[in-house]
Amino acid sequence: MSYPVQRITLITLAVTDLAASCAFYAQLGWEPAAQQDGVAFYQMHGQGLALFGRDDLAKDQGRAGATLGTGAMTLAQNFDTEPEVDAAFAAALAAGATPLKRPEKVFWGGYSGYWSDPDGHVWEVAMNPFWPLAADGSLTLPPTE
Repeated sequence: MSYPVQRITLITLAVTDLAASCAFYAQLGWEPAAQQDGVAFYQMHGQGLALFGRDDLAKDQGRAGATLGTGAMTLAQNFDTEPEVDAAFAAALAAGATPLKRPEKVFWGGYSGYWSDPDGHVWEVAMNPFWPLAADGSLTLPPTE
């Protein structure tokens, strides 16, 4: 095997209040696969998502006392249809998400919107007609021409 391997196996989000963050994601229908040592782990398609207390994550990184931000990144969920995007966006708002951009047709030919969780982590909900999803919702990027 050559390194580095092009994959992500776990995404960890720093959160201010683990219980409140778990409650938020539970309202979206997400249940942790495990909780241990102050971290909640969620099983995703082929990878995991973790919620980890902000101060504890800084300490785990060897940066005790550091102020961790949310970074300039977006987590995305793709759907097959525009109504599914609208439903996911509405469910997030009902759970307490902050709307950033309501779903709309976008310049690249798809349909997307953005919301943020209680800690400011930004999520995109989208339908990309150029990226068909597998039956299980997983994505394989099409080859470029």
